[in-house]
Parts: sequence; structure tokens; C-alpha cells
Amino acid sequence: MNKLEAFLKEQKITEVECVICDMTGIARGKIAPVDKFIDEKGMRLPESVLLQTVTGDYVDDEAYYGLLNSADIDFVCVPDENAVFMLPWTLEATAQVIHDTYDKMGNPLELSPRNVLKKVLKLYEDKGWEPVIAPEMEFYLTSRSDDPDLPLKPPVGRSGRAESGRQSFSIDAANEYDPLFEDMYDWCEAQELDIDTLIHEEGTAQMEINFSHGNPLALADQVFVFKRTLREAALKHGVCATFMAKPVTNEPGSAMHLHQSVIDKETGKNIFTREDGTMSQNFLSYIGGLQRFMPEFLPLMAPNVNSFRRFLPGTSAPVNLEWGEENRTCGLRIPESSPQNRRIENRIPGADANAYLAIAASLLCGYLGIVEDVKPSTPVQGRANEDRSGISLPQTLEEAMAMMEESQYCRKYLGEDFTTGFVAVKRAELENFRRVVSSWEREFLLLTV
Repeated sequence: MNKLEAFLKEQKITEVECVICDMTGIARGKIAPVDKFIDEKGMRLPESVLLQTVTGDYVDDEAYYGLLNSADIDFVCVPDENAVFMLPWTLEATAQVIHDTYDKMGNPLELSPRNVLKKVLKLYEDKGWEPVIAPEMEFYLTSRSDDPDLPLKPPVGRSGRAESGRQSFSIDAANEYDPLFEDMYDWCEAQELDIDTLIHEEGTAQMEINFSHGNPLALADQVFVFKRTLREAALKHGVCATFMAKPVTNEPGSAMHLHQSVIDKETGKNIFTREDGTMSQNFLSYIGGLQRFMPEFLPLMAPNVNSFRRFLPGTSAPVNLEWGEENRTCGLRIPESSPQNRRIENRIPGADANAYLAIAASLLCGYLGIVEDVKPSTPVQGRANEDRSGISLPQTLEEAMAMMEESQYCRKYLGEDFTTGFVAVKRAELENFRRVVSSWEREFLLLTV
């Protein structure tokens, strides 16, 4: 009896949700009785699932160089015994098991986001390095609504009133939703998710959960599971939780800040710090890599049309690739820490990003900076502006996708098929978006043009 089977029997699991993460971060898969799951030791899914859009549509594969077999054959999903999570909200004893994906020859599928992150982590392993990350996830709580044309509203709290105004770091404002957060913490503990601090963020009914630092793959799994866990807790309490990058007009956007450092596996020391405790060349080159390469990988950190609303001028998100110590106006912030804990906080990724892909992209940019000895700009003192580093971020999803599609680094390190497939999915979503007439158009054009 292997580790996974022993866990399922010990917990008296009756059903198993066999899942993979698609390009957009949605859990796809099958639900199986535990005995069938144990007997089959995995599942099969159609290849086309990996090119499914957020609307449930599929890309026109003929337009994208035949990434899929014309017969829409199955691929093989193998359970990862280190990625098993209880589902505390279900009536039956149920476990969620994240699967790895392979073709019939046993090769990892290039279109799988989890495999993309594994590919980047292998680059670090080959250097004898171990990256360490700590995500911070921002989100909004909102009232439930069945009309997507209506603006989102903050939910009613324990006081019987909806929150008004902005309550950054307010304990009382966060306590308005105590019953929800108590369930969230209990369910996260049951799933062994390493969540740490809860704070009230700047927006109305906007919160942030911080994760403890650790292994990038394990934490990407945890963020994937946490999003679903929080949504379930919110639904139990009659509200909604959203990780949209910009869900509410004139309110701050929601980010997935990524703290990152790199440990030398042989010595156990942080390669960002010299023996005398000062910044190392590796540290500076890592920053330089984030500055140099992030524009090419931005769709992996800002994957939706809505993502770029977070970057509009006058918003609280840093719309730059500057760096500075203890400077939250910079896209790359260096938090105050001991020399061994020296790290970089990448403040560019949105909460709507697929955690596997955002983490992979950020780590790859830093890695490329080190191996290519990229020099960073001068650190910013005071308020950062957009143009000082001479490197700017794409302003729209179309512009960002064009840069990613042309990126030789993306194709070399993440794969030709993945690069083409990801862009295909996002272009299909963008075409779907363009077909929808917005409330702004009806409000300002209907009777005036």
C-alpha cells in the first residue's frame, strides 16, 4: 500500500476529485469513488482540455499549427501523492488529488502549467539552487448577484451594515466577516495550507492572505487549492469571494505579490547575500533579470483583459519595473530583512494569474538575469515613476501577447508548444470579450451618437 492509498483509507475517504490545473487556473478533471480511483491509479482526459478557455470554449487548433492530435486523443494523468488535500466542506469524506500530466509515451505534457513550473525549477536544480517563495493573495468579498451587468457591492457584515469607505489594516472591519474567516482558517488547517496573516487591504471589503515561505511547487498547489477553499467558505456564508484583478471600478486592484529568494543547496546560504552581509552580484542580476525579461512574460502574470485595468494610471498598483528598499511604489520591492532572509517582492502579478505560471515566469526572469549577468537600474529613493528604468510594461493584453509570442526566451525555456498554446487560449478569450457590448457603451453611446 503506497502513501496515497494509506492516506485515503486512514481518512475514510469515499470520493476523490482527480484534478489538473488548466491554462486559466480552473480545476478540470473527474470525480471517482475511492475504490475506482485506487484501482485505476490515475485518469485520462482529452488533450483539448489543456487548450480550453475561461469561458469553456476551445481554441481553433487548426490555426495554431496542430498542437493537438486531430483525433483529440487522451493524455494520462498520474496522481501526485504529495498534492492531496481534504475537502472539509463536502458532505461525503472527499479528497482532492492534483495530478501530473503525460503523453502516452510517458513524456510530461508541455501545455500543462504545473509542468511549466517544474521545468523552471529544474533549471535551478541543475545549478544546485533552491528557490524559496512566499505568495500574498489579495481578494474582494462581495454581495451575491445574478446580473453580471450590475456593479459589485460589498457584503453585509455582522453589524448588519455593508462596509463603506476604505479601511486599510482595520481589525474591526476584518472582524465584520469573522464567521467566514473562521471557517476559512479551519478548512485551510484541515488541508495543511500554510497560510499566515490576514489583513484588511485598501479597497472596500478587500482582504489579503499571506502564505508562509516554502517550496514553489508546493505553494503553487496551495494557492490553487486556497482559491477554491475561500470561494466555498464565502458561498457558505452567503457572499462571494473574487480574485479578479480589478473587480470594482475606482477601487484598488488585487495582486499576487511574490516574495522570492534563492538558497544554495550545498551551503544552505542565501545566494542574494555576500559573506559580509551585503547584496551579492547574484541578487543584483536577479533584479536585472526581472526588469529585462518581465515584459516578455507579462501575460503569465496578467493573463486577462481585466488584468490591465489594475495597471491604469492613478491606481495603487505599481506600473513600473523600478526597484527600491522598503518602497511599495516600486514594482520590485526589497523588504527590510536579515542578510540570510534577503528577498525580492515582485508586486506585478495579479491575483487572477495562474499561480503555477506566474511563479514560473517570475523565477525564470530572475534566473535569466543571473546566468546572463543582467545589470539592474539604479534603485529608487522616494516615489517611483514609470520611465526611470527605461523599461516599460505593455499596456494592453494584445501588446503583451505579441511580445510573448515573439519572445525567443519564452519559446526556448517554456517550450514552443506552450508559448503557442497559451497565446492561442488568450486570443480566443479576447475574441470572446470583444463580442460583448459593455454597460459603458450603452450608458454613453446609446442616445448620444
